[in-house]
Amino acid sequence: MRSAVVVGAGIGGLAAAGALARSGWRVTLLERDDRIRAGRAAVVLWPNGVRALRALGLAGGLEGISTPVPPAGIHRPDGSWLVPPGAAELESPPVVVHREDLHDAFIAGIGEQVDIRGGIAVQSARVRRDRPAVGDGRVMFEGDLVVAADGPDSAIRRRLAAASTFASAGFAAWRAVIPWYRAPELPAGVPGHGDVLGGGQRFAYASLGERGSAGGSSRGGISWVATVPGALRPEPPAGQLALLRRWFAGWHGPVAQLLEATEADDLVQEPVGEISPLPDTLGIAAGAGGYALIGDAAHAMPHHLAQGASLALEDVATLQTVLAGGAVPAALHEYNRLRRPRILRVLQQSKKAAAVLQSRGRIAASIARVNPRSLERAAAAATEWGGPTG
Repeated sequence: MRSAVVVGAGIGGLAAAGALARSGWRVTLLERDDRIRAGRAAVVLWPNGVRALRALGLAGGLEGISTPVPPAGIHRPDGSWLVPPGAAELESPPVVVHREDLHDAFIAGIGEQVDIRGGIAVQSARVRRDRPAVGDGRVMFEGDLVVAADGPDSAIRRRLAAASTFASAGFAAWRAVIPWYRAPELPAGVPGHGDVLGGGQRFAYASLGERGSAGGSSRGGISWVATVPGALRPEPPAGQLALLRRWFAGWHGPVAQLLEATEADDLVQEPVGEISPLPDTLGIAAGAGGYALIGDAAHAMPHHLAQGASLALEDVATLQTVLAGGAVPAALHEYNRLRRPRILRVLQQSKKAAAVLQSRGRIAASIARVNPRSLERAAAAATEWGGPTG
């Protein structure tokens, strides 16, 4: 039986561990935290991400835990239209799902087939022997395959592709989900989703299910994400929330109402950045085995197009497919052949979106130069993925 070590228990790592186990691999999943925890915010899955879930056999219950997000357009902070809603060129709308629900689906897919080890902070990777191995300074874990799903600061990527580093984009982001029992009523005429942009700041929100549908559960409510120029804030969450309320003061409803209903414990702060340059290869042979870089460990990028989760799931679906064909080194070569050009295409679309979303000052003039529909087109182009083999 072939063996694999998966490093990192986020969306990509859990999906990879389950996919490999269901394919007959003996899998060890290593997580830095003492136990596996679900994220407290929500995630957007675009049509390509949903296709990847289907390829992995994990989309069966998606309709029950997700909410479609139709085209919202973009408002200015005063409520006027910057880019009115258009007819998105998508096979289906993106969906928003709570990370806890997605986490539960992935855990169910793993079952008892994966050996989960908590409290393991991987610091090293070995490539000069017959089999790849990673270690935390105390214990080495080796297998026929190591899957690096350990995020943008990946210790494995730093060892295998030292020239590729995570650099800040000069922005920080915050996410939260306000549960329905304390979510504000949206003003009359305001939809359950929206996107507001001004002066380089962005605030987007979307409903998770319908009010009352989740009872007292924290998994239904209103999800929001705010992006602000500057570095990560060192203040505790309560201080960060006070700053967000100040920065977005005066923006049209429901921005102020949503921030007022948010509690410090809801808040999740995230860096916004990019792995640059993209590693020369996302699949590295090591003897008869090798390493696969997936998700943010391989290609973290600013979340202008909200493609992070979907791309990670694409990675896993592709990896599962190529590994079914034979030897690990050849499969990793094919994985890189399929994934690297795809990631470069999405990076190109992300830069087009950045021209709109990172504009400051004379925002209207900047939008006019770029083309009001360029953001919509970039989002649609980023979803063009033909499946695990193309």
